[in-house]
Amino acid sequence: MKQWFVAVLFCCCGLLASAQTRGLPDFTDLVEKQGPAVVNISTTQSARSRGGSAQPFPFDENDPMYEFFRRFVPRHPGVPGFGSPRDFETRSLGSGFIISTDGYILTNAHVVASADEIVIRLTDKREFKARVIGADKRTDVALIKIEATGLPTVRLGDPGVLKVGEWVVAIGSPFGFDNSVTAGIVSAKGRSLPQENYVPFIQTDVAVNPGNSGGPLFNMKGEVVGINSQIYSRSGGFMGISFAIPIDVAMDVQTQLRTTGKVSRGRIGVVIQDLTKDLAESFGLSKAQGAVVNAVEKGGPADKAGIEAGDVILKFDGKPITGSGDLPRMVGATKPGSRVTVQIWRKGANKDLSLVVAETADDKQAAAPDNRASKPTEKAANRLGLVVAELTAEQKRDLKVTGGLVIVEVRNNSARADLRPGDVILALIARGESTAVRSVQQFNGLLAQFDKAANVTLLVRRGDVQTFVTLKGLSDRHGE
Repeated sequence: MKQWFVAVLFCCCGLLASAQTRGLPDFTDLVEKQGPAVVNISTTQSARSRGGSAQPFPFDENDPMYEFFRRFVPRHPGVPGFGSPRDFETRSLGSGFIISTDGYILTNAHVVASADEIVIRLTDKREFKARVIGADKRTDVALIKIEATGLPTVRLGDPGVLKVGEWVVAIGSPFGFDNSVTAGIVSAKGRSLPQENYVPFIQTDVAVNPGNSGGPLFNMKGEVVGINSQIYSRSGGFMGISFAIPIDVAMDVQTQLRTTGKVSRGRIGVVIQDLTKDLAESFGLSKAQGAVVNAVEKGGPADKAGIEAGDVILKFDGKPITGSGDLPRMVGATKPGSRVTVQIWRKGANKDLSLVVAETADDKQAAAPDNRASKPTEKAANRLGLVVAELTAEQKRDLKVTGGLVIVEVRNNSARADLRPGDVILALIARGESTAVRSVQQFNGLLAQFDKAANVTLLVRRGDVQTFVTLKGLSDRHGE
């Protein structure tokens, strides 16, 4: 009996060990075959320093030599670089990977931005100077070229078939340490990041640090599925969350860069926001899927097609809009001049509209004018706890609106944190119907139709931006 128990125990331990062995991936073959196509990128940029500036050494803060000089090299007033202006070179490091045997390399746009010189170092220690073919800031993708032939290249995969939880590997040069290998899993797909509307990022927990930028993210087949681009960090170092640009997005960008030197994107001329559960209920939708149109550019493609503020875009060119972040990517990937069908939700029904996609203009920074109305004399608060007043003819002309109420005071701030004095209420949406707001009496009359537990959605204008705000619950008495 004892011998039988020992035999069974030994067998179970063997099966457990075998399962654990099978569960742990082996990256050695992948690194051996694909590693030679990964390159180190070193850039230099001329700069001018003045004594007392935040950059007293001719090294980038990510350069390993920066910390050495900071600790052990004294800074003396009057010495060049320590008290007087001087020219020096800033240096930065990054990674990239070869996509063609004749020297085309993909990396991040921010790795080569403003570089005066770019030096590529291969795993066999050969070095080449590179030139920038083109760079796209909106996707953070750059295509560079070295003069060489017979180079090793990576194999490209399909990020569309990646699964959350799948093993992935990054190879790059964190802090200048060439060909460092880190591994992890896919944490999420299709992530939208602030100010990054054109990239459905792959989120991973692969250790990525300064210097990894521009390097490849491999699947277990040894295929590149992304370009390591960003990390989420409060300390400046890796904290378990990193983001990669899907390789299909990057390859589309590089094709345009190689052909024309720039990237052409579509636009339809709308300002949108995400469709929350509360907004969906206000618009009479059963699911919180789609993009709410806040504003429509006058004379733009959407305006010409008949799209209005308050519409919910459900599909673009036959593809469903799950979240608002889907729409900019779909529109941006559409060739300017293409005619597409847009399905919208308006007043409780679907409607198909046809529009011609225009081309996105170059990035422009413009300060939004302060169009807030002056403080009127109306003092009575309504059931939302808002003191509102009608716009003057001059204010309507400045704001280019035909009606609306300006918020003078928000009396229950804790419950109405999304609203502030100076905001202009343009419309009220409830039960799938949108009603333009034209007077205080009319607005208060609309509010009187709802019970105390009702949710009310408002179309609000703040400066040049329009947004939908849902307020939960109303007061039984005016002035609360």
